[in-house]
Amino acid sequence: MTMDRRRVTTALVGLLIGLFGSMLAAAPASAHAALVGSDPAANSVVPDAPNRVTLKFSESVQLIAGKIRVLAPDGSRADQGDPEVNGTEVTIPLRSGGARGTYLITYRVTSADSHPVAGTITYSVGAASTPPGDGAETDVTVDPLVKALIPVGKYLGYAGLVLLVGPVLVLALLWPHRLDRRAPGRLVWTGIGLVTGSTLLGVWLQAPYTLGTGLFDVTVSDIRDVLGTTFGAVMLVRLGVVVAAAFLLRPLLDGPGGGESRLDLALLGVLGVAALATWPLTGHPSASPVAGVSVVIDALHLGAMAVWVGGLVMLLGFLLPRATGRELGAILPIWSRWAMTAVGVLVLAGVVQALIEVSDVDGLINSTYGRMILAKIGLAALVIGVAAFSRKLVSRRAEDDSPGPLRRIVAAELAIIAVILGVTSFLVQEPPPRTAQASETGPTSTTLAETLTTKNMSLQVSIFPAAVGNNSIHLYAYTLDSKPLPVVEWKATASLPAKGIEAIEIPLLRITDSHAIGDIGLPQPGDWTFKFTARTSEIDQDTLTMTAKIS
Repeated sequence: MTMDRRRVTTALVGLLIGLFGSMLAAAPASAHAALVGSDPAANSVVPDAPNRVTLKFSESVQLIAGKIRVLAPDGSRADQGDPEVNGTEVTIPLRSGGARGTYLITYRVTSADSHPVAGTITYSVGAASTPPGDGAETDVTVDPLVKALIPVGKYLGYAGLVLLVGPVLVLALLWPHRLDRRAPGRLVWTGIGLVTGSTLLGVWLQAPYTLGTGLFDVTVSDIRDVLGTTFGAVMLVRLGVVVAAAFLLRPLLDGPGGGESRLDLALLGVLGVAALATWPLTGHPSASPVAGVSVVIDALHLGAMAVWVGGLVMLLGFLLPRATGRELGAILPIWSRWAMTAVGVLVLAGVVQALIEVSDVDGLINSTYGRMILAKIGLAALVIGVAAFSRKLVSRRAEDDSPGPLRRIVAAELAIIAVILGVTSFLVQEPPPRTAQASETGPTSTTLAETLTTKNMSLQVSIFPAAVGNNSIHLYAYTLDSKPLPVVEWKATASLPAKGIEAIEIPLLRITDSHAIGDIGLPQPGDWTFKFTARTSEIDQDTLTMTAKIS
């Protein structure tokens, strides 16, 4: 019994190396969706107060209770009722009769791959003012302890999957009948415990992770909210699958000969596929541009890893020390073919997934995600080389040869794979380049807005898109105390003196007493001079001038 426990301990050493690495160098958790647009647009000026605000993200998102607010210029709440989400868009209803000035939208939501997204944007009604300030977060904040435990929990889940899938496959199809199954059975139960524990830990951590609170500030209501999300539903499915698998595994692990039926093995296979699918459904693949393909590819990648590494653990911990030369002569060639097939699936699935997440060489080299991919490739190449050498040993060994060299090679494979699992635990927390690119391109507004003043009036000017070609111009007239100012007649011109373009008249149309719009085609980029004349009575008029950069 003591020797069996030592073998189990030896088989787990390599996996624990990666676990300690995760605890010592926990990487920051990052948002994986990006705000790409809004209505009203970020930093824009609109003539009238809208009755709702719409936020558009690069991925589908889920709401976090109480984490979306719109603040009026005086700091009061401008939103009313509950926000609604439809895929990538969040709609926030607003109170009627909003005041003139700048509004602040603060949000924190959960992206499709279960990571929180937070930030703020502003828009103005009538004219810009000092934004209301309340210390709202402009980026995702996560408690340091929560941040450190997330990759640890993911590593434990991967380790549990390895100790569950590979050993069960070996016990069902390669295990000699004369050998007792209790020692490897303990390994399988350890795997079940690790998967279960990591799942429960993941549910617990998701609450403070999404809310930005401390690890021990979690309430029952917070856990209930997590279980009501897609992430929570997938984790419950994983727990259900593991519990069902535990009942079906008893005959396989019970006694030297086992008592499993073919139906039990078939059901275990179905449950294994279902369990593997729960990992990509809570990660990057679920938010991929081709989510269906990414989920399948990632599940294949994970399954191949679990078969290969779990089989190596069984070889090192049990078969090589306990099986006879005749038994190893029958087992090792079969295992070698399995291993090469698993490695092939690993490489193919990894390449496809990397191509989806990292679309160009720049993203591979200049992003943390890409550099982690390169690290995995280097480590994988090393371990594949070691595996190829062990395959040659298997093909050359005689039945009476000592398995010592092969045991050392398998131990080396496991040590390298432990590091790969550690890198993977961080990789799933890092945003892929496609998310960073979406974040860089939005949300942006091409509307150029400026407020011009004289001793008699304030003129709000809005030019869209402020680029060569057709542009729309909105003019809003106000008194100096921010009340609408009726204008009897509008006139406007645009010129580009640096390139000899004389004043071009802009036809204007009165929409209301204080609001006019016009359209003009601007033929060249440069610093254009716009001149606006507003006649407010038979004898009163003001002329205002501004320079706008047209790209």
